[in-house]
Amino acid sequence: MGDMDIIERLGNETSVFEGRLVKVHKLDVTLPDGRPALREVVRHPGASAVVPVDGDGMVTMVKQFRTAVGKVLLEVPAGKLDSKDEDRLLAAKRELREETGLSAENWIHLTDIVTTPGFCDERISIYLATGLTRGETDPDEDEFLNVEKMPLSELVAMAMRGEISDSKTLIGLLMADRRLRGE
Repeated sequence: MGDMDIIERLGNETSVFEGRLVKVHKLDVTLPDGRPALREVVRHPGASAVVPVDGDGMVTMVKQFRTAVGKVLLEVPAGKLDSKDEDRLLAAKRELREETGLSAENWIHLTDIVTTPGFCDERISIYLATGLTRGETDPDEDEFLNVEKMPLSELVAMAMRGEISDSKTLIGLLMADRRLRGE
């Protein structure tokens, strides 16, 4: 069976809920065997994330309480796009400055990830930032976070021990480590 044989065909799409962050839509699809099915999809504008690594191999991380999982998570700086059309690199630069006060001279796009493709269309672009300079933070008014610097090698070890659970952070740290090693 080829990929074309497993594609669902989209029919009607209806908005069920529109919030500040996400929209929930109901999609009527036709399955590959011709039967109808219902899909519920969360529409998200997307986000950008940054792995900021200084010349000493230290990564500036953020800790923030995540209500959805009920705990404080250690994460790379990140934030949602203002719209689906926003330039992802510019959003990454904005989020790095707002959350950490840092700006970077060098930017490398590491990858784009789809976070939960079973029900959500969110796509996060992940960047490696080097050549860092410090400035002032400017977090969103409802954003409370702690900023910490940690060695990239220690963060990779934590990731491999299962001590970091945020997917964008895991992928970003591991890819940044490989890229900085020249792999």
